[in-house]
Amino acid sequence: MDPKDLINRVDEKACLDFLSMMVQHRSHSETEGEKELAKVMAKELEALGVVSDLQAFDDGKGGTRYNAIGTWKGQGGGKSLLFNGHLDTNPVTEGWTVDPVGGIVDDKFIYGIGVSNMKAGDAAYFCALKTLKDAGIKLKGDVILTFVVGELQGGVGTYNAIKAGYKADYFINSEPTDLYALTMHAEGSGFTIELTGDTRHLSKREEAVDAIMAACDLIPRLNAMTFSGALSPAHESINRVHCGVVHGALGRNLEEWRPPQVADFVVIRGTARYAPGQTFEGAMKDMQVELDALEQRFPGLKAKLIPKDRDNVPNMPAFEVSPESPIVKAINKAYETVRGVPQPTGVDIPSRFYGSDAGHLYHELGMQGIVCGPGGRYNTMPDERVDIVDFIDMIKVYMLAMIEVCEVA
Repeated sequence: MDPKDLINRVDEKACLDFLSMMVQHRSHSETEGEKELAKVMAKELEALGVVSDLQAFDDGKGGTRYNAIGTWKGQGGGKSLLFNGHLDTNPVTEGWTVDPVGGIVDDKFIYGIGVSNMKAGDAAYFCALKTLKDAGIKLKGDVILTFVVGELQGGVGTYNAIKAGYKADYFINSEPTDLYALTMHAEGSGFTIELTGDTRHLSKREEAVDAIMAACDLIPRLNAMTFSGALSPAHESINRVHCGVVHGALGRNLEEWRPPQVADFVVIRGTARYAPGQTFEGAMKDMQVELDALEQRFPGLKAKLIPKDRDNVPNMPAFEVSPESPIVKAINKAYETVRGVPQPTGVDIPSRFYGSDAGHLYHELGMQGIVCGPGGRYNTMPDERVDIVDFIDMIKVYMLAMIEVCEVA
């Protein structure tokens, strides 16, 4: 069957209805709704006629979480392709003007919490496989669809799927990139900084060592950092530090009832992003240089760096693939068939600062893959939404990528 005839078989309404159904399941991370959606996806995979696995794993807190994984067995002789996406979502924030779990569709967008991050990607590869099966296509290689949870806790769902033996020759991670082919993203690691000063009453402020003033000096310097050892300008472009939590007051208990006194203690929490070839240890060493310089600028200040991420949550490793890799070429070819123009490819988008489960597939299994999914422009914000045309085109791109990688039997 001609590729253009095949992609014209996509039932746009049915695909949007399927995505709406997913959005209507409130699957906030580590909730019962997350478990329910995983069970729904396992049943949908079973109904599709593929091998369905509702994979249970320990949540580390005495409970159970679930991944839904489907395998479309090939006829033999072809390469295998694994699709990866997560079902868990962030909580709903303030500022929404539409029902965040309504799955609302208008003439341009589909709306909902998690629709960009990343249920549209999940639904796109499910619908791609369904369209191929409904068309009677048989492939030589296996296609594996993974609908994992716990991405927002460092990728524990994908990590447990890997431990259970799921792997393939190539992968496509469907994090939202606005259909851009992302070939590299950063590793993300958390840190805490404690600044200890010396308090005085405001009447003797000149004698104090003001921890809040030191923090105000330090944070812009951290946020402007790049790290040593970048392998190329492209690698350096995904270096970033962000300080997301700052609390200053009196003492380690951060007493706030006495503002006339100079604050002598500040806690800063943040994240560092660095590229393949750079290390957590190297990034922390570079940050320590900044803290040593801070102590020189604020005599008497003690600055302590605690290089620690969240307890019981793995770091998301960096990810990289050569633009010449067969999986990159396959998705580039599929995109150009669908849209008639070359696919933007590389690292020049905000998604390069993501952490994603692509890092686990790359780091743990050495798999070559690509990060490419619908959504991104309106990701993780009030009235989160995805362009309908991007969702439908992504289905078509995934269909052709399956055929290119796995080959028609």
